This record gives sequence, structure tokens and C-alpha cells, in this order.
Amino acid sequence: MADRVWTADDVADHFEEAFRTLRRLPPVKAKGYFNTWPDIVRTSREIAAMEPQPMRVWPSAAAITRLEQTFDWVLWIEEAERKLVWSRAARVPWKQISGELGCDRTTAWRRWQLALTKIAARLNAQ
Repeated sequence: MADRVWTADDVADHFEEAFRTLRRLPPVKAKGYFNTWPDIVRTSREIAAMEPQPMRVWPSAAAITRLEQTFDWVLWIEEAERKLVWSRAARVPWKQISGELGCDRTTAWRRWQLALTKIAARLNAQ
């Protein structure tokens, strides 16, 4: 990471990838609860009539490592900026974000750019 020059756009792309990786992780289940019922044996006709299940693609180990790095970066900015950066990584519309912040779209965009620039400056200083 030392030979790379970080920009606000690079940091924004990194946060978007981290959000996608976070969404692809398996769901967290409460420990201690399990099912003792036997598996249901279905006929081929029943299987053909079932709704198709979406295919889950699990994230790679490198993607999870980058996600963990992103979690460290979030500690460098304030809480309001964290919410703003994660909202944009989740592709929440600017209109909704500006309504939550109580400002116009341009001000919300400036705050988002400032938060990304803070992270980029800290990464470039390392």
C-alpha cells in the first residue's frame, strides 16, 4: 500500500467493494438452536415444481481482508461521516441522504468528499 497514491475516488471504490463483500457474507445465526428433524426426501417432480433458489457467491479471502482494512479506516473519521460514507457505498440516493442530514445535496456531497479525502490523506501519509 505504500507505493500507491490514494485519491478520494479510490477510497470510494474501496468502500463500495467493502459493502458488496459485507452483503455477500453468510448470515449470522444464533448459536445453540438446531433442527433434529430428518431431511425431507423429495421426488424429482417435487423438485421440478419448486421455486429456484438464488445462487450465493461467497466472497474471497482477499475481499474479506480488504473489508477488514476498510473497517480500520472508518475509525479515522467522525460518526456522522461514517454514516454518510457507508450510505453512499450502499448507493443510497443523495436526496435521501440530504434529508437525513438536514442539508442540500451539494453540502452532503461536499461532506462525503471531505470524509474520503481525510481517509486518502491518512493512507498517503503512511
